[in-house]
Amino acid sequence: MAVATKSAQRKAAELPKREGSGLQTFTWTGTDKRGTTMKGEQLAKNANLLKAELRRQGITPKVVKPKGKPLFGAAGSTISPKDIAVFSRQIATMMKSGVPLVTSFEIISGGQKNPRMKDMLDDIKSNIESGSTLHESLGRHKVQFDELYRNLVKAGESAGVLDTILDTIATYKENTEALKGKIKKALFYPAIIIAVALLVSAVLLIFVVPQFQNVFKSFGADLPSFTLMIISASDFMIAYWWAVFGAMFAAGFALVQSHKRSVAVARLFDRALLKVPVVGQIVHNASIARFARTLGTTFKAGVPLVEAMDTVAGATGNIVYSDAVNRIKDDVSVGYQLNVAMRQVGLFPHMVMQMTAIGEEAGALDVMLFKVAEFYEQEVSNAVDTLSTLIEPFVMLIIGVIVGGMVIGMYLPIFKLAAAI
Repeated sequence: MAVATKSAQRKAAELPKREGSGLQTFTWTGTDKRGTTMKGEQLAKNANLLKAELRRQGITPKVVKPKGKPLFGAAGSTISPKDIAVFSRQIATMMKSGVPLVTSFEIISGGQKNPRMKDMLDDIKSNIESGSTLHESLGRHKVQFDELYRNLVKAGESAGVLDTILDTIATYKENTEALKGKIKKALFYPAIIIAVALLVSAVLLIFVVPQFQNVFKSFGADLPSFTLMIISASDFMIAYWWAVFGAMFAAGFALVQSHKRSVAVARLFDRALLKVPVVGQIVHNASIARFARTLGTTFKAGVPLVEAMDTVAGATGNIVYSDAVNRIKDDVSVGYQLNVAMRQVGLFPHMVMQMTAIGEEAGALDVMLFKVAEFYEQEVSNAVDTLSTLIEPFVMLIIGVIVGGMVIGMYLPIFKLAAAI
């Protein structure tokens, strides 16, 4: 059985445009003039119209039926920043190839498996067809397209270089998501290992230690203080395990919500994170890389420096750097050079300020900022790889101390009894 060729898919794309909400997706199977079996999916108002359209294309339909909806996940998954990064590269590539904007959205939307992403792209396309600009259409989806994205698109439309700006945005999004992935990799592994260690410890205290305790009672001998301490911890976990796990969950939830909703808590947490050994330096370098890449991208797009600072402040990923960028904005707005304003906040390394000064003097600030971003992104990548290598034995040591300590504590009375015999 052959699958529809590119030419057939192109023909299928020429079917009636979506008119309101009266269209539904059909799956069809048929044969072409050579007798080759073909199949596909198509939007149509009803099965009869789809059959007529297929016959017009030289395909004899055999089976045409509405596409079934999945039992789970029919609404689709949440649109992630990674999805937006992939979309940005797709739209940039087609725009640079000369494909019209509306046609580009039709092609990208037709290839989407996530219903939410498809609906969003169709909505943007419909708004563009009705006369709205691209940045106005993106503004209807502010959660997926942040202020930086919309401002860059607006600048590209105003300057008539939308294809170039979209390519710049795509590169920016790809680098940003890659950097986020590296940071998550650095923090995720130790967190999972520690969580597993706590879970194993809880299982030992709740289920294993009581079995040893019953054996020790039959001995009738005095137990070592270390063993008694473990038995006390076991009794506490058996009685209040729900409170312990509830408190841990509540504390984690409260911390996350406080970080999102309270500026004071977020500032305290981010400042403390910057002081954590090794991890703090990774966060420092990541924030500098985001600052440089975001500012370089906006400056290259023609956004005025002072206007760009508000967007850059939100893109640094750390409220300490966000406050520093706002202070830089205030200094630049009264006439200071960017490198002088950066020196006043005391957060940026000398190399960053030197490269910025060279860029300002040479009239190539965006080029220098991109070089700074590339350098610090590589630093983050190297640091994450080193951290992953060094942290594994350290985490294993912690697990060994916790779990091994419990095992030794349970066997101490047995060793003591054996020595007495």
